[in-house]
Amino acid sequence: MNNDYRARNHPAWWAFLMHRLSGLALSLFLPFHFWALGNALQGEARMDALLKWTEQPLLKFAEIMLVLLLAAHLTGGLRLLALEFLPWRGWQKSLLAWAAGAAFAVGLAFALAL
Repeated sequence: MNNDYRARNHPAWWAFLMHRLSGLALSLFLPFHFWALGNALQGEARMDALLKWTEQPLLKFAEIMLVLLLAAHLTGGLRLLALEFLPWRGWQKSLLAWAAGAAFAVGLAFALAL
């Protein structure tokens, strides 16, 4: 087994990858968010039409995924801040699992609240 494979199979690498991919996905969502805000500026009727359109099941699923991505990016960012400013200990590796679990829990709580 080469070192490159072992490095990419480490939980910290997966946390890094999730943080980067969630940030990329959120940046791709941003133009749609600005478009929706622009509709709100066009008047109440246009915004109501957009809100009615967002009631579709596929868009509800996308909304759940958005919250999950936000939670994943937030917990990944908090992990990075902890790495930067706190002394590193072996037990902190379990924080990776807690961060992933917290992100999933937030996404699930949002999905159940719909």
